[in-house]
Amino acid sequence: MKKSILRQFFGVSVLIMSLAVTSCNDYLNIDEYFDDEFQIDSAFSSTRNMEAYMWGAAAMFLDESSTIRFAHTPGPMATDEGFNGLTNANGSGNIYHGMDFATGRITPDFYGEGATNLNQWGRYYKIIRKANTILQNIDKPKDLTNASRARIEGYTRFIRAYAYYYLILDYGPPILVGDELVNTNEEIAYYDRERPTYDEAMEYICGEFEKAAVLMPTEVGILDFGKPTKGAALALVARLRLIHASPLFNGGPVANSYFGSWTRQSDGAHYVSQVYDEKRWAVAAAAAKRVIDLGKYKLHTAEADELTAPLPKGVTSDPNFYNTYPNGAGGIDAFRSYSDIFTGEEYAAVNPEFIWARNTVYLNTTINQGSFPPSLGGWGRFCVTQKVVDAYLMDDGRTKEEASSDGYYSETGFTTQTRRFAGYPLNAGVYNMYANREMRFYASVGFNGAVWQNLSVVSKTNHVADYFYQGADGRGGVTASSPNYPITGYVIKKYNHPMDALTGTGARRIDKAYSIIRYAEILLIYAEALNNLTGSHTVQLGDQSYTVNRNVEEIKSSFNLVRYRAGLPGLKNAELNNPELMQDAIERERMVEFLWENLRYYDVRRWGIYEDTEREPMSGMNPDGATADTYYRRVIPGSSSFLKREVNKKLVWIPIPRAELRRLPSVSQNPGY
Repeated sequence: MKKSILRQFFGVSVLIMSLAVTSCNDYLNIDEYFDDEFQIDSAFSSTRNMEAYMWGAAAMFLDESSTIRFAHTPGPMATDEGFNGLTNANGSGNIYHGMDFATGRITPDFYGEGATNLNQWGRYYKIIRKANTILQNIDKPKDLTNASRARIEGYTRFIRAYAYYYLILDYGPPILVGDELVNTNEEIAYYDRERPTYDEAMEYICGEFEKAAVLMPTEVGILDFGKPTKGAALALVARLRLIHASPLFNGGPVANSYFGSWTRQSDGAHYVSQVYDEKRWAVAAAAAKRVIDLGKYKLHTAEADELTAPLPKGVTSDPNFYNTYPNGAGGIDAFRSYSDIFTGEEYAAVNPEFIWARNTVYLNTTINQGSFPPSLGGWGRFCVTQKVVDAYLMDDGRTKEEASSDGYYSETGFTTQTRRFAGYPLNAGVYNMYANREMRFYASVGFNGAVWQNLSVVSKTNHVADYFYQGADGRGGVTASSPNYPITGYVIKKYNHPMDALTGTGARRIDKAYSIIRYAEILLIYAEALNNLTGSHTVQLGDQSYTVNRNVEEIKSSFNLVRYRAGLPGLKNAELNNPELMQDAIERERMVEFLWENLRYYDVRRWGIYEDTEREPMSGMNPDGATADTYYRRVIPGSSSFLKREVNKKLVWIPIPRAELRRLPSVSQNPGY
């Protein structure tokens, strides 16, 4: 069973009295809380016990990186960036709950098969109740100091807000219980209540993160890596404020299309606002600027050396391109600057890009395992799509369409020269589609002909993936009777370290950290929020006032930091001067920068483009192709997991469990279920 969040974070031995509940019923299941109440005096008899109780509540969160297998959230496989060809007898995604969600199998009565599933509603309310228990009893320990009280209150508010954060992301507006510690022996009518509007819930959750931030530490030591800080609370506010400002939740045609008829029974209020409010973008911009102004975070970069790929020559779209980073793309190794964040090469505890991250084995035991070539002991089936491949720019910043005019991009023929950059070997004979691409492509995507270095063992090093039908890693090779092959011809390679190996003498995998939120996202939040402003707005956050507008220099400086780190030219004037083109650039950038970081699923929904992206047929290379002529063809995956994918407005959220609705008749189910 996967270790829970914060149990690994803090290395805290949870006392028996914390009694982390394993059942996932609704928050009204009183029997589950009896032991908590029975031992409440012991739990708050000392500061040490109270902290243990608090971390016990935090330990109930699931590992954030578990977004694929037994996923706690729909994740990459429920959107257009990920795919898996594995099906069970009835054609479901089975333990890949994102696939179940995308095929419409998730219902108020069914949330997937396996040890854990998408129904985390009850778990989050148990966490909330534990947090409320702490806040109601926080002054009981006789040895409590003012500093300890502030720290415990700050972390407890953060933990509670984080539970609500997942509820509003995955289920929509949650039931807000405030500081109330729900009694255990009341009539059902006592527990019944309506849902708040989305706006009301968002204000409450952001407000709780704000209160937590005031009390939380600004930094933690290396041994406490994984503990959230003030920066984590403020960064999550920026993420939530951007979502709140986005078309799905901010009036206009998208919000009307999805939620126009969804109103609260008691007062007729729309659960999701039908009135556009531009100031929400200003609030999001200010929230991101506040994190930037902390001065604690910056993008991870690695200095250039003799192995660094040279910048492409002749780039004229950006006059600053050849300047030294951060004023251009020069002087750094773009491949290592990006790759080292995810492979474990950069020591996570001192990585200045991580605003909040955690060490996790899931990246190795599941995501890395699921991507590794079958001939090296992997599953070879955690796929990315052709759309992802096409989204990556050329190394000179052009799109593949722009670069086709002079042959810099081609879908015919093969490379004739070997390239080595930053230790990444790109052999000759690679399909030209994969030549001359930006460094994030090579750091993130495994394709036919890509090298898996496998360097911790003496045999099978520098293995060249062969996904042709009869290839060692292909459908008809060693995996003839198995689903272990990449049905799209591409796998996620982002979390693969050159030393990683699954089998063989000395095989090891480098420890890795999963980013919950990193500084690159804050920079792009700031750029997107500013881009959507038409006027000037003054925003008050805490004791700080921010005046923001569509300042093209601010947009350029924040966005270009991400682009330059990737070794790419910055924005063109045409993009800067046109909000629609700028939005297109932001959407492309977020797709490739945050590939398989559990952001794309939420992005396409908040932008109101979910139905468009899902209606675009997924494609990849032809796994039945035995030769280059037949393999390198764009085909739609021949899998029931793809053919049964459903496009439906209801799939913007997970349904609330029906058992919960039976106990709470005033609670409105999410639209469409």
